[in-house]
Amino acid sequence: MIKILIPTHYWLITLIGFSIVIMLSGFSYKRIAKNNSMVSSSNFYDLKAVTIDGQEISFEKFKGKKVLIVNVASKCGYTYQYEGLQKLHELYGNKVAILGFPANDFLFQERGSNEEIAEFCESNYGVTFQMFEKITTKGKKQSPVYHWLSNKELNGWNDQKPSWNFCKYIIDEDGKLVGFFDSKVKPLSEEIVSLIK
Repeated sequence: MIKILIPTHYWLITLIGFSIVIMLSGFSYKRIAKNNSMVSSSNFYDLKAVTIDGQEISFEKFKGKKVLIVNVASKCGYTYQYEGLQKLHELYGNKVAILGFPANDFLFQERGSNEEIAEFCESNYGVTFQMFEKITTKGKKQSPVYHWLSNKELNGWNDQKPSWNFCKYIIDEDGKLVGFFDSKVKPLSEEIVSLIK
């Protein structure tokens, strides 16, 4: 009998390839809060984060506005969505605060420093919405913001962590998480716009 030996790294490459195919296959995932009157057990406005230029911001600043939080990356197949996010900011900035959180959580697609990320966003997409320092969206070093967004005991209903770059979370004017959308849902899609108008 002839045995065929397959290098162990072959399986890893196959698994990564399969994952990428699934990501690009058109599958789209979204979750909307079933009851907008649901009360979070932790207050969104207690959160703080450091901007890309090093200034700490309390989320109390966003009271009375809707908030769209996005984990962004400079070398992703969805990086073009920066353009849509900027357009959304220009069209509805009086109603919604867009918060971009660079993260290097998926296949090393955000390796740059905060300074390099800021330069990339400004020079390529004219980004003027609020960007924050690079963070981690999952695992042991998960940022407090993403811990709140993906822990239903804190936000009231959602346990979905980002599945890839450019996942989107929407918080209403009262600080309640009302929606999660995966990367395939574009910033100017009806699903997003209908929740922020």
